[in-house]
Amino acid sequence: MTVTASQKSTTVRPSQRLVRAGFRALELVAPALGARWADRWWFTLPASPVSDLPPGGTAFEVESEGHVVRGHRWGSGPVVYLVHGWGGNETQLARFVPPLLAAGFSVVTHDAPSHGSSGPGAVAGQGHAVEMGRALDAVAAVHGPAHAVVAHSMGGLATGLALRYGWLGTERLALVAPMVRIGDHLPTLEAGLGFGPRIRERLKQRAYDRVGLAVDEVDLVRIADEIERPDLLVIHDPADRLARFASATELVSAWDGAQLTTVEGLGHHRILRDDAVVRQVVAFVVAGQLDELERSA
Repeated sequence: MTVTASQKSTTVRPSQRLVRAGFRALELVAPALGARWADRWWFTLPASPVSDLPPGGTAFEVESEGHVVRGHRWGSGPVVYLVHGWGGNETQLARFVPPLLAAGFSVVTHDAPSHGSSGPGAVAGQGHAVEMGRALDAVAAVHGPAHAVVAHSMGGLATGLALRYGWLGTERLALVAPMVRIGDHLPTLEAGLGFGPRIRERLKQRAYDRVGLAVDEVDLVRIADEIERPDLLVIHDPADRLARFASATELVSAWDGAQLTTVEGLGHHRILRDDAVVRQVVAFVVAGQLDELERSA
């Protein structure tokens, strides 16, 4: 969810000190009001740049819970869904499109509600993983069964929720810099804003009221026990400051046959633009298609 200033710099600006002082006061005298403000902070989407998509894609619109979801589809053949993360958009995974097309796949991208070119979600300018997962499920309902899903950051959580609670199914799942559980980010928010347990517990209840799942339920490790697991590839940088590497290793350990590739110096976003990462993901998707052909022979 929203990255606090404390994640970006070790320098505490005067505005940050004022925010923390305010939340410390609310912790003592008005924790419900503090939780309301923290809720707004947590669910507000960060801005992200929009770049170009490869040519030849056909634009589409689908509806998800009354929200307009826009995206593009290229090619024909088994479908690969590319799923952006929190505050992202479909253009962030553009480098994966040409090699997947060349390998004989159809590629589908979309912007989640309140992201990119899609319409607003339940609250304009805000969003959450459950809403993102429902949008992916609505896109897949129109464009057909997935051979593979490639997801970045919170897009991995959205995919897991669609696999658990929606109609989505897939043979292969590639997670790039995945956010494994929402609960990983609550301590960062708490430290950044300066609140304590009274606000935290009320914030968790507000989150449940908003999304319909407890914070602890939005967890890929937990979801893994509740779904038919596809083949899994995880690619992650241990120095990623936005998605905990330790949680990714926990997910791989809990997922039989999962593969983990560790990269260095690519962080949370540059990893999507790395040629070696793109090649490995495409090879993983292609290998799944070869396995299906062998099984059907």
